[in-house]
Amino acid sequence: MKRSPISLLPLLVLLIGSMACHTDGEIISPATGVDNNGNNSPDTTGNRLRIRVGSTTFQATLLNNPTAKAFKARLPLTVLMSELNGNEKLYNFPQNLPTNSANPGTIQTGDLMLYGSTTLVLFYKSFSTNYSYTKLGQIDHPSGLAAAVGSGNITVTFELEQSS
Repeated sequence: MKRSPISLLPLLVLLIGSMACHTDGEIISPATGVDNNGNNSPDTTGNRLRIRVGSTTFQATLLNNPTAKAFKARLPLTVLMSELNGNEKLYNFPQNLPTNSANPGTIQTGDLMLYGSTTLVLFYKSFSTNYSYTKLGQIDHPSGLAAAVGSGNITVTFELEQSS
């Protein structure tokens, strides 16, 4: 039996609609204030980032590299970050980000990096390392970061700062 392309149109619309509603689970709270036309959307050309941990907010500067650009495309983002090694919080993205990893030698408090191609890492203590990372950016003034993140798993919100 031969079907006309017009009879398949409702099925195609249903398929596309269901794909548009799919979420990969990485965002705990959805972005707000952005309509379907992109009005009031964050300025994705800027490299200024706001990181909220509980009631404390830190400003950060993102690098201008493909990894940081891919990260910015996912913002705003609120995620549950796991504790690791008493010096870092991490979150695993469900999809890869581009990488250009290198060994920094020393991790600095406030470094925001990608380990491998999916693990976002926020470092709250400085230490030397043998591991390689792709650097995304750095918290401008990380004083108080260790106290803000504490010793357990935390919810962190990353969002671009609005241009004035």
